[in-house]
Amino acid sequence: MEQSTIVASLEHTICSHTSDVNGVCFSKGKYLATCSGDKTVRVWNTEDYTEVQSSPLCGHTYYVHCCAFSPFGTLLASCSTDGKVIIWDPLTGKKKYTFQHESKSPIRVIRFSPDSKMLLSGCDDNNLCLWNLTTESLVTTFKGHEATVFGCDFSPDGQYIVSGSSDGDLQVWDAKYGHGVAILLLLEGHDLGVTCCEFSPTYGMNVSDGPPTGTSRFLLATSGQDDLVKLWDFVSVNSTTSVLLKEKYILKGHTGSVMQCRFSLNGKLLASGSIDKTVRLWDPMSGACLHVIEAHKRYVTCCAFSSDGRYLASGSNDKTVMLWKLQSEQQLFTALENQDELYIGSAVNQGEDNVGSSVGIKPEQWKVEDVCKWIKEIGLEQYEDNFQQHHIDGVELLNLNADSLKSGLQIDSLGHRNKILRSRARLMEHPIVQQKENDCGIPDEYLCPITREIMKDPVICTDGYTYERAAILSWMEKGKDRSPMTNAILSTKDLTPNRCLKMLIQRYLNP
Repeated sequence: MEQSTIVASLEHTICSHTSDVNGVCFSKGKYLATCSGDKTVRVWNTEDYTEVQSSPLCGHTYYVHCCAFSPFGTLLASCSTDGKVIIWDPLTGKKKYTFQHESKSPIRVIRFSPDSKMLLSGCDDNNLCLWNLTTESLVTTFKGHEATVFGCDFSPDGQYIVSGSSDGDLQVWDAKYGHGVAILLLLEGHDLGVTCCEFSPTYGMNVSDGPPTGTSRFLLATSGQDDLVKLWDFVSVNSTTSVLLKEKYILKGHTGSVMQCRFSLNGKLLASGSIDKTVRLWDPMSGACLHVIEAHKRYVTCCAFSSDGRYLASGSNDKTVMLWKLQSEQQLFTALENQDELYIGSAVNQGEDNVGSSVGIKPEQWKVEDVCKWIKEIGLEQYEDNFQQHHIDGVELLNLNADSLKSGLQIDSLGHRNKILRSRARLMEHPIVQQKENDCGIPDEYLCPITREIMKDPVICTDGYTYERAAILSWMEKGKDRSPMTNAILSTKDLTPNRCLKMLIQRYLNP
C-alpha cells in the first residue's frame, strides 16, 4: 500500500458481544476472532462476516482480556480474569490446552512465538510465563516486573522477548534459552504504565550497513497511559548479553491513554487505539500520522490488521467491532475513475422534495442553525441546545476555546471539549469553498440524487445509494419508506457516512 494519506471506509460492524470488546485478531487465512467481557471468544468468516459454526467459544468463567491466532492460523489462544489461558481449535471449538500461572491471578496478555511453538502470558502477579506448546509445559517464569504485565512480544527472529508493565518499565528477556534474568531493564518506557508491546514483523533484520556481523536490528512499538505511542530501535550484538533499546520516534496525537498498537504484516502501517475513542494510522518509517478514525462511541480497546493489510478491525467497550477497508488516496481516485467499488449510482432523480443545503458556505458564514447541525454531525448532539441558547454562529465558533466551552457552554467533559476543538481544527484545514453556479462539469457522483447539489455530508442508505444526510433524513421523516432511487422498501433507516466520497468531494472543491 502506498504511503500517501490513508482513508478508512467502514465495511462491517459486529454487534454480537454483550459486553466490552477487549481483543481482535486475524488469522493468516479468512478468519477474525474477537473476545469480550461477556466471557466469550467468537470467530468470524471475513468473506461474508458470518459466525463460524463452532462459535462462540465458551470456556472462560470471567472477563476475557486478549485473543491471538498462532502465526500458522491453526490455533487460537485466549486469556481471562479467571487466571487461565485456553488454546482452542478455532474451527471445531475444542479446547486443546489450558495453562495457568501458579498464582492463578488474572492473565492480561498472550503472544505466540513466530514458529508457533511457544506462548507467552503476562499476568497480574507481575510475572511473564513462557509455555512450550509441544510438550504442554512451562518453560520458565520471568520475574522482574513490580506491577501487572500488560504488554509482551517475541522478536521476529524468536530470540528475544520484550515485556512492559503498569509501572512503565520495559524489560528484555532471552527467549531462546529461557534464562529467567532480564537482559535489559528500561525504567522509563512510558509514564503511568505500558499497555502494549509490538515488534514490526519485517523491519531491519540482519543489518549490514555498518554494524558488526551477527547484529540484528528490529523496530519495536509500545503504547502507554501517557497518551503516546513510541517507536524503538532494538539492536542485538553478537550474543544475548548485549542488547540496545533506543527511542526512535514519539508519536503524539492521541488525547487519552493508548490501549493497544499493532503493525500490519508487511510492517508498513502501525495502528493505535485509545480511550479518546479514536484509531490512528501511522507510517512507522517516518512517524507521520496518516489517518484518524472517529466512529466508536466509547474507548477503543484493541485493533488488528488483516494479513493482506487491506482491512483493519477495531474493538471498543461500546460492545462493537468495526471492520475498516483501507486505501490510499491514489487507490480511491483510480477506483472512482474506473467506476469500481466506489462508484455511486448516477441515475438522476429530481425528486419532489428539494432539501436546502449549506454546501458552499464557509464556516465563518455559518448561521446558528449550521453550527448546531455541525455539532450533531460530530456526535455531540446533546450540546445542540447549549449552542442554540448562546447564539453561537460561525464567527463565535471560530473564537471558542477550552475555557469558554467549559464555563460558557457548560461542557464539563474534557473529552468532549477536545473533540470540538479537534473537529474545528480539521474543518479549518479543509474549508469548503463556494460552489460555482451553473457548473455543468461537476461529476454526477458528487451530487445528491434528491437535491442535485454537491453533497456536504454524504451517507450511504440501505438501498446502496449515497445521499446528502439532511435530504434523505427529510425524505424519511415525511413517512416515505421507499428508496428515492429504486422505489424498493428501505429495510432500515440506518445511514453510514461515506467518508471516501466526502474526501473526494473536498478535494474537488479545494484543488
